[in-house]
Amino acid sequence: MGETPSPVELLQGARQTAYHLEMRDGYMRSDPWYQAWARGDTAEFEARLERPWLDLIREVTGRGVQVRRVRIVSEPVSDYIRFEHATTASNVAAGEEIRWLPRRRASDLALPGNDCWIVDGEAVLFHHFTGEGELATDAREFITAPSIVKLCESAFDAAWDRAIDHRDYQI
Repeated sequence: MGETPSPVELLQGARQTAYHLEMRDGYMRSDPWYQAWARGDTAEFEARLERPWLDLIREVTGRGVQVRRVRIVSEPVSDYIRFEHATTASNVAAGEEIRWLPRRRASDLALPGNDCWIVDGEAVLFHHFTGEGELATDAREFITAPSIVKLCESAFDAAWDRAIDHRDYQI
């Protein structure tokens, strides 16, 4: 299977598509950026809106790679999802397409058990988190088995088709 790439390395190598399926209602609440937002520190929050991830998205989409993200969320949304929603406009401006799917509209979809990146229909990078939303010790799992890639790509496509574009999703 080879060495497990980071999400950055995976996207840097993408040729046509990079799809991200997110299914948790909270991630990395220990992140200083989230903590700044949670305590209402607008200056700290806004200072972090321009971040290296966006440079990567601009570079990848600039060479024609389609970068899409679906966030499957419980409603009413968690504070963490409110934070993500507040940061999403900067991702969209950088070239990422993002949609939101209320969890109740995903009940009949076959979804993988973990969040993942699906790249070029050839590889999946699963992310493993603890129950508290922090990265697990074995945080990443890289898979190229065609059956698993197909399952994840099919799940992403089904979620994408039902999801609401960021500009239209109100929390």
